[in-house]
Amino acid sequence: MSAVTLASRHNESVTRTHVAGTAPFEYSPKSSLDRLRKINHFLIHAFQNSISDIKENLTGTYLFLLTDTDGVLLSMDYSSDLEAVVEHSPICPGMIFTAKSCGVNAISETMDNNKPVLLLPQQHESPYFQSWHCYAAPLFMGSQHFGYLDVSTINADMQGELIAIAKLIPAYMQNCYQSQQTAELSDKPAVEFTERQLTILEMIAGGLTVKAIALKLKIKECTVNHHKKVIFNKLGVQSSTEAVSIASRMSYV
Repeated sequence: MSAVTLASRHNESVTRTHVAGTAPFEYSPKSSLDRLRKINHFLIHAFQNSISDIKENLTGTYLFLLTDTDGVLLSMDYSSDLEAVVEHSPICPGMIFTAKSCGVNAISETMDNNKPVLLLPQQHESPYFQSWHCYAAPLFMGSQHFGYLDVSTINADMQGELIAIAKLIPAYMQNCYQSQQTAELSDKPAVEFTERQLTILEMIAGGLTVKAIALKLKIKECTVNHHKKVIFNKLGVQSSTEAVSIASRMSYV
């Protein structure tokens, strides 16, 4: 089953029920998920290409998950023998892998600790994940943090292979990501920004609020908002997250 098929199961509902007596899982609404997938299309494509190459050499049972920096599942893949298991599980694009949503899991742990984590079945809080050996790690492209990778297996004897695979995938992804980025940007016309617009763009990328930017530059908040609107129009985006993502790819920040 492809990621597209799984995504079609996801609707505007933001929760699904666990087993009786536990809290519901949380999901990103479809409209938000579509926007996130658009923003992260380079990352998703790199993940899918890398998994496709690696799976050709695998004989075991694996589940691969890619989330954004907030733990929202963007894409997934798995061995053919897991199709029925995944079909009847709560796992699909849009699922939020924070501890609040899913209980303690490998992705939530690496989000909290900002380092690779191996979680054994009994260490998972949700019953749905208590047959899985999971290795999760932050994903970086250069110095920029893009999200999290999780590689899971139900076979305890494959823990060593699990970790080795999880360590190989980011290198595959980075090569693929950079190739896509170079190809797209070579066809993309340069965007002309004024010095003030570039300054504000850099501040947005640094996480500053409109109020903080206004105070730092000693200008009115409405002036900052005007510059933001112009920057967004030039980049063809609708949010600060998208603006920073596109500007980063084009080496403006």
